[in-house]
Amino acid sequence: MFLATKVGKAKCFLALLILASSLNCKSDYAAMLKQPTPSDNKNPIKKVKLISVKQESIEETIPVTGTLSVYDQTIVSVKVPGRIKEINIDLGTVVKKGQLIAQIDPQDYKLRLEQSQAALAQARARLGLNPEGIEEPTDPTQISLVREAKALVEDAKVKKDRVTALLKQGIISQSDYDSAETSYKVAISKYEDAVEEFNNRRALLVQRRSEVEIARQQLADTSIYAPFDGVVQEKRTSLGEFLSASAPIATIVRIDPLRLRAEVPERNAGRIKIGQKIKVAVEGDSNTYSGQIMRLSPALTEQNRMLLVEAEISNNGTLRPGSFAKAEIVVNPNYPVNAIPKTAVVTFAGIEKVITVSDGKALEKTITTGQNIKDQVEVLSGLKAGDEVVAEPGNLQSGQAVEVTK
Repeated sequence: MFLATKVGKAKCFLALLILASSLNCKSDYAAMLKQPTPSDNKNPIKKVKLISVKQESIEETIPVTGTLSVYDQTIVSVKVPGRIKEINIDLGTVVKKGQLIAQIDPQDYKLRLEQSQAALAQARARLGLNPEGIEEPTDPTQISLVREAKALVEDAKVKKDRVTALLKQGIISQSDYDSAETSYKVAISKYEDAVEEFNNRRALLVQRRSEVEIARQQLADTSIYAPFDGVVQEKRTSLGEFLSASAPIATIVRIDPLRLRAEVPERNAGRIKIGQKIKVAVEGDSNTYSGQIMRLSPALTEQNRMLLVEAEISNNGTLRPGSFAKAEIVVNPNYPVNAIPKTAVVTFAGIEKVITVSDGKALEKTITTGQNIKDQVEVLSGLKAGDEVVAEPGNLQSGQAVEVTK
């Protein structure tokens, strides 16, 4: 009986434990139902602003590559022989057109000019002109030789006329008349010789004047000037060196503008025209340089079917001839494209996406972008004009509920 009593108490205690456990579980389950689910906190409704894809105008370009070269290059030489008295340039010297770069000793040429001027003065004096004057001889009677010969002709003519009258009267013989006529003819011949001498002296005057101009030009040629604005690429003589005629002094190149020679593929050759704008970039320089297409080859190169074009590129002094250049020829300055703000584009692992809204939820869409247009970017594929995308998606996830705001 005592054992039965203990067993009954144990069963009663076990039943109480099961009942308490059951009540406790029901209480925990109810509390759990009242708590928010993890999914409710993960994807809350997010307010977003939409923008439309708009059309913008950009410059349509054709990419080319080429080499920059000098616009002009010349070897400056001396025209007259002599010793270098002065030289004002060296490698890299910037020169201006008309700047004195070297000087030949001019002393010998000054003496030659003085000598030729003296000969000119003598020739003018022989023509009866002022040695220092500039007037031209026109009248042969300016020289005494002609005046004397003319006077003899006039005297002989008077005598001949007198003898002719006397011969008609029978006062003198025929021989006297013949003598007078001969004297007249001799006087005329001497006058003609005198006029010819005048012409010879006038010709000599022209020669002496040319000699003066040559001597003056040779004296001027002892000074060597820069033929154009440029930079000295090579100095080829030194102070005190004796140079013969045509000896080189320096090589000068013009580097503003520069020439860009590039080749355009045959498929794009028909779109290239003289006057089109071109933008140039070189390695190691973040600047972009502008220029203009100036010359086109009349034919394609047979070996590679390329069109050779030449542009002039403005150079502020930073571009160097011989540099390899990447360029873009602007064939259409107002090319229409679809564009969106850069802030609307999300890039992950090299893939570009935008977020659109469909049925109140965010939806990712892959796109392909092109050129930057200030704070916008060109859309090559994935969107069309008028489509709407989220302006600033941030960390917005595809499938997340969204609310569109103004």
